[in-house]
Amino acid sequence: MILCRNIFCFFAVLTIALSGCESLKSSRPIIPIKEYERMIVGRLDAQYVGTQNCLSACHYHDKIRRDFEASTMGLQLSRKSGLPIVDCESCHGPGSLAIEGITPEKVAMDAKQGKQTACNYKTLIDLNNLPAQAKSLICLKCHTANATFNLHNWNAGVHAINDVSCFDCHKIHAGPDLTVKPREISEMCYKCHQEIKAEFSLPSHHPVPEKRMFCTDCHDPHGTSNDKMLRKDTVKQTCTQCHAEKEGPFVYEHAENTEDCRTCHSPHGSINNNLLVLRVPFLCLQCHSGHRTSSTSAIESKGAFYTRCTDCHSQIHGTDLPSPSGSGRFIQ
Repeated sequence: MILCRNIFCFFAVLTIALSGCESLKSSRPIIPIKEYERMIVGRLDAQYVGTQNCLSACHYHDKIRRDFEASTMGLQLSRKSGLPIVDCESCHGPGSLAIEGITPEKVAMDAKQGKQTACNYKTLIDLNNLPAQAKSLICLKCHTANATFNLHNWNAGVHAINDVSCFDCHKIHAGPDLTVKPREISEMCYKCHQEIKAEFSLPSHHPVPEKRMFCTDCHDPHGTSNDKMLRKDTVKQTCTQCHAEKEGPFVYEHAENTEDCRTCHSPHGSINNNLLVLRVPFLCLQCHSGHRTSSTSAIESKGAFYTRCTDCHSQIHGTDLPSPSGSGRFIQ
């Protein structure tokens, strides 16, 4: 009898313990969602009043509202999105103090006087003076979960580490289109990357200034696990998205070109043809010793020793054909 009682007590304690572990593993908010959101935005003395109350008080006829309602985020206001808060207060914080004292009568009176009723913006979050990481966190509350899946690399990316925030590139109230237009990307990047802008001004450059190519064709501004935020794992994979004829594999490959095209080419611009880091033959002579041709007339010519290597070695990136001597000289 005592043994049975002990076994029963053991299983009872085990059941309680296991049920406790299950409750710990379950996903549930520690505090109500509204209180949690209010804590995130930093206003503990204000209450959420809803977008309609905010906009009817002071922004009802404002262009900002029309543009926002036509945007991707604004569309989420008109239907159940499954998100805790998707409205003006998601970014600006609880708005009860901002519209305190604003009544329909006051709005009507101001309208008769030809002025727009203004809310007390000082009670909202001072977005302009927030640290860059805090600005981005406001956006990441939603965008890491449901809207932009490539943002999982943002926090460890070069932009985030260098105090660049989402606000520096995306202007939420600039219009209904929240994404940056392709033709505007380069000018946006130039604000920080002045040295790259200068390289694109060199005689040989990728056609970014001509708007035939964009920075985002090679780089992901939201961050990647690759060097220089490249969209592909290696430099060569990035380059061969356009230069497919250089990809290979070839029977005879130029060893230094198998992974990094930057051995010979400057990716943004150069004073030399074909974005070369040095003019030919001096580029080739960094690795190869010079040689004369077999022609007698060429030997007698003073300029035959250092001419353009590519005049003979035309398939310099790689070839499947041997040279006349039977070795891989990239001649044909």
